[in-house]
Amino acid sequence: MLDLHALVVAVRRRRRLWCSLALLGLLAGAAVAVLLPPSPAAVAKVLVAHKDDQPNDTGTLIRTDVELLGTTRIASQALRAIGSAEEPEDFVRDYRGTGLTNNLLRIDVTGDSDAEAVARAGALADAFVADHVRRMRQSAQAEGDALLDQRDRMRDELAEVNEAIGDRSPDAEDPKASASIESLFARRAELDSRIAEFDQRSAEARTGTPAVVAGTQIVDAPHAVRHSPVRAAVTDAGIGLALGLVLGLALAAVGSVVADRPVLRRDVAAHLGASVLAELRRVPRGPGGRGGRRTRAARARLTATLARTVRGSAQPVSLLELGCARGTSLIALDVAGALAADGPVVVVDGLPGPALARARARSGGPTVVGAERAAAEPAGVRLLGVGSVAPGTAWTDLPHLGSRTVLVVRAGHAGTAWLHTVARHLADLRVTVLGVVLLDPDPRDRTDGVLWDGPYAAARGQDERPDRNDGTARTRAERPPLPVARVADGEQEAR
Repeated sequence: MLDLHALVVAVRRRRRLWCSLALLGLLAGAAVAVLLPPSPAAVAKVLVAHKDDQPNDTGTLIRTDVELLGTTRIASQALRAIGSAEEPEDFVRDYRGTGLTNNLLRIDVTGDSDAEAVARAGALADAFVADHVRRMRQSAQAEGDALLDQRDRMRDELAEVNEAIGDRSPDAEDPKASASIESLFARRAELDSRIAEFDQRSAEARTGTPAVVAGTQIVDAPHAVRHSPVRAAVTDAGIGLALGLVLGLALAAVGSVVADRPVLRRDVAAHLGASVLAELRRVPRGPGGRGGRRTRAARARLTATLARTVRGSAQPVSLLELGCARGTSLIALDVAGALAADGPVVVVDGLPGPALARARARSGGPTVVGAERAAAEPAGVRLLGVGSVAPGTAWTDLPHLGSRTVLVVRAGHAGTAWLHTVARHLADLRVTVLGVVLLDPDPRDRTDGVLWDGPYAAARGQDERPDRNDGTARTRAERPPLPVARVADGEQEAR
C-alpha cells in the first residue's frame, strides 16, 4: 500500500527539485521564444461555394477542399504564378489549409520574408479558386452534356413515332388499328414531355455554375501575420513552466517511492526502534548557525532536553549523527556547555570529517579531543562522544564513544534499509539508543514519534537516574523484559 501522506510530505520536501525544474522550463521556454522566433507567415481566407451545399452538411465538402489544397497540382500552379523553381513536394510542407466553417477556408503559408509569404499565400488562394471554378464548370458541363444526349435520343425516338403515325391511315372499322394509333399518339406526347424536361434540367445545370463561380472568391486578402516577441516569450515560458513543474513533481514522486526514505517522525521512530525525544528545524548557515529568535529558543529547548538525558545516565552518552554532521557538532557543543556547570566536560570527536573542529573554532566552548585521547582523560571528567552512523562507519569504535547514545537524524536522508541496519548494528554492539533527535522535520507533520512498544520503548534513560543519598551515581536495577503474550493460532494450540 502506498502511504499518500508520506508521499505528499516527501514531494513537498523535494520542492527544490521541482521548483528548479519549473524554473528551468520557464527559462528554456523564454530562450526558445527569443533564439528561435517563428518564421514569417501570411494568411488568406477563401469563401468556397459548392453546388451540393446543404444546411446539414457536417463539413465533408470543406475537408475535401482542404485535402485538395495540399496536392502538388495546386502547389505547382501557385509556384508557376510566382515564378519559383521550388519543388511542389517541398512547397506543400510550407503551408496548410484549415476549414473554419462549411464554406470558409483559411490558408496559412510561411516564407523567408513577409513579402514572400504574402506572395505565396496570394498565389495559393488564386490557384485554389481557379482550380475550384474549373472543376465546377467541368462538372456542370458534363452534367449538361449528359442531359442533352438524353434529349437527343428522345428526339430520335419521337421522330420514329411521328413517322409511324404518318404511315398509318385511320380506319374506323378496325378497332385494333385505332388502338395502335392512340398508343402512338400517347407515346409521342410522353416523349415531348420528357424532351422538354431534359431541356429544362440541362439549362438548370448550366445556370448553376455562374452562382458557384461568383460565390468562390478571396474574402480576406493575403496579409502577413504579426508576431509579438513579448507574447511569444510569455506563452512559451508558461508552457515551459508547466512542463517543468509536471516533470519535477513526477520525478519527486517517483524518487520518493523508489528511495523509500522516511520523512514522518512516526516512520523514523519505527524503523530505528527508538522514540523521538526532540526535533529541530533546519540549522541556519549563518555565522555560528544560531539563526533567529525562534531557532535560538528551539536550540535552547533541545539543549536542555539532551542535557537532562545525559545527566540521567550513569554511563557515557554519545551523539551519533546520520546526515547532519554539522548540526550534530553544534548540538554537541551546546550540550557540553550546558553540562559544564556540573563539572568539567570533554567532547570526544569521532566524526570522520572536520565538522566538529570547525564548529568549535567558530563558537569556542569546551575542550574537544580525538577518540584516541579519550582514555587519557581524568576519571572525574564527563565525556560526551560525537560520532556518525553514516555508511562507512567503523562500528566497533562506537562503543568507545559511549554505551548510551542519542541518534541525531536528518529527516528523509537515509532509506529504511539503512535505518534498520543502524538499529541492528547498535543492538549487536550493546549500545542502548536513548532516543532520536530529528533534524529538519516537515512543518506539517502531525504524526507521533513516540514508541509505546518495541525493544527500545523503555530505554530512554529513565532507568538510570543516579542515587543521590550517598553522593555517588549508582545505576538503578533494570527491570527484565517481560515475555510478550502470544495469541493461539488455532483451537488445538489453545488447548
